[in-house]
Amino acid sequence: MPIYVDADACPVKEEVERVGTRHKVQMFIVSNGGLRPSQNPLVDNVIVPDGPDVADMWIADRAGSGDVVITGDIPLAAKCVAAGARVLKHNGEALTEANIGNILATRDLMADIRAVDPFRQGGGKGFTKADRSRFLDALERALRATSV
Repeated sequence: MPIYVDADACPVKEEVERVGTRHKVQMFIVSNGGLRPSQNPLVDNVIVPDGPDVADMWIADRAGSGDVVITGDIPLAAKCVAAGARVLKHNGEALTEANIGNILATRDLMADIRAVDPFRQGGGKGFTKADRSRFLDALERALRATSV
């Protein structure tokens, strides 16, 4: 039951490594490069070639039932949920079969709205300490549930 991290814009890589190490779980930190590699023997730093969605495809090709995936990329999350993985966003929100359809539809709707009004400002929330705390709790619960 490895953890796969879509790492290029991930604000919780250190937290994943800390919790994953405590649970003795293999972790794959997947990026296009530019990240400081971890010396942790449980962490595989995977550098994929530049290109759109290459890291996402690497993760989607490997994630399966019981694995944990950390990503903010909704299409990647949908593929991983379909493969049976437990998916968490950086703020601790779990993406599941029950909610991924609505989240994907909302993402597509917002993309359409942005396309109509390219001058639209804002829309995103900042990452807070409360988000980090929720993430740590959610990751802990996900790892405990998969080890049962």
